Amino acid sequence: MFIAVALAILVTLALALIRAFVGPTIHDRILAVNVVGTKTVLMIAVVGFIVGRPEFVDIAIVYALLNYIAIICVLRVFESGTLAVEPADEPEQGGGQG
Repeated sequence: MFIAVALAILVTLALALIRAFVGPTIHDRILAVNVVGTKTVLMIAVVGFIVGRPEFVDIAIVYALLNYIAIICVLRVFESGTLAVEPADEPEQGGGQG
């Protein structure tokens, strides 16, 4: 059963990779890369159960967190052009004195 699931994940992973390379817009490509990361997490977990190593789930969770952080960084770069945090507007000095 797990082998059939692994094959299905590989097929969807291949389709997502095709979308990542062919995607007409940058948004399609970013979404496809996110899907590839998610499918990789699933594949790591399934392979862990196939080979009898349930600790692969821990590796999959760490990879999922890295995938999430990477996608947020990529989206921030495309939104603002940099990863730097823009300084907040400072309140006016003086506070009504004088």
